[in-house]
Amino acid sequence: MKKFFKLVGFASFIGILYYGFITYPKLDLISGFSAKSIASGHFIDHRSMEMIEKGDNDIKMIDLATNTIDENGQFATASVYGLKERKAIYREGLGATLIDADFDISAPYEVPKRTKLVSDKLFPYGNQEAKDTVFSSVDYAKLNAAVSNAFDSTGKKDKRTRSVIVIHKDRIIAEKYDTGFDKDSKILGWSMTKSITATIFGILEKQGKYDIYKPAPIVEWQKDKRKNITTNDLLHMNSGLEWEENYSTICDATKMLFQAENMGRVQLEKPSVFEPNTHWNYSSGTTNLLSYILRNQFKTHQEYLDFWYSALIDKIGMKSMVVETDMAGNFVGSSYSWATTRDWSKFGLLYLHKGNWNGEQLFDAGWAEYVAGPTKGSKGDYGAHFWLNAGGKFPDVPRDMFYCSGFQGQMVAIIPSMDLVIVRMGLKENPEFDFNGFLRGVIGSLKR
Repeated sequence: MKKFFKLVGFASFIGILYYGFITYPKLDLISGFSAKSIASGHFIDHRSMEMIEKGDNDIKMIDLATNTIDENGQFATASVYGLKERKAIYREGLGATLIDADFDISAPYEVPKRTKLVSDKLFPYGNQEAKDTVFSSVDYAKLNAAVSNAFDSTGKKDKRTRSVIVIHKDRIIAEKYDTGFDKDSKILGWSMTKSITATIFGILEKQGKYDIYKPAPIVEWQKDKRKNITTNDLLHMNSGLEWEENYSTICDATKMLFQAENMGRVQLEKPSVFEPNTHWNYSSGTTNLLSYILRNQFKTHQEYLDFWYSALIDKIGMKSMVVETDMAGNFVGSSYSWATTRDWSKFGLLYLHKGNWNGEQLFDAGWAEYVAGPTKGSKGDYGAHFWLNAGGKFPDVPRDMFYCSGFQGQMVAIIPSMDLVIVRMGLKENPEFDFNGFLRGVIGSLKR
């Protein structure tokens, strides 16, 4: 019997050692994710640490982290069993930034200059609501049922929708929020930020300041075959550059988001493994490289920070939006933008109206068609930093739908044929939220 217990004890010891061996390299990423999530959620959206831990950080492995918030210092820290402590600092205007031990928190920094217009016009062009708008073409009973069905029923946690808004003919026809959230809650869009980044290129192109079909302006690529990669290739995620994006393990994407000082240079330094426009490969590194390229189009860092807001975000009244920066001062164009559900819907409406915002053309109408054109090799699922339904991913949804999509089920769906924008913000990832069923229900409430 003693021999048996010794064997069991030895096996347990070996098991603990093995678990530590395979887990330790991940601790830096676990604590990094947790610290960043806590800092952003608390200081941007004023959520409690308990709410963030139960609602945002209840992800396998991430839930191992122990977190703290320093209100006076405006930062959050996280560690795993006391190991690999990471810190994320909050700076008004820049959001939260995950920093390393070498980052000088006392150094001066620039923030975007914002113009948050207040207007007495009706939503979406102002702050007033048209409360008496009723469309005879909408079956509101069906619509409200479809929207309600997207949320968890009492005591359950299987859909995890936080908010839904449905806009038809520029009017809000349905809007609902989960407990703890409302129309003023700022919610992280994750990879929906990619579509924001791409739009800046569309605006610059309309202004005659950038040509996406020319080779990408990267000095380091001029002596090898990467010199042939165009911005158009980057926007379509078919540059041919090496990249691994797999959030279940340590990969290029996770190391970039939770370890890199300058996220824009991570993809830049990767070798070419395919010829441009021959191999589609989704890459958050590519988007941060595009943000890096954008920064170099301006004479100063301040101009770069200001332009995203003055030319797009504040221009369309997304006054709640904050795009966060990395340690080097680049917008993390792949992943880190926060906004209310209503403000996310405004971005969808901008594309529904092909770049025209209340009479002003922000980007050429052809740009909306460009981003919704299928990328070679994507089987009709991807355009230029927008996802598509051209390949029928959602069989019960019109094929002309294109959409912004974020980690854990964020979506801004644009359906031109129905004059419709639908936003769903939530957390459901595995198994995925039933977007086809949800969209089918909403669409089915509109008489065609």
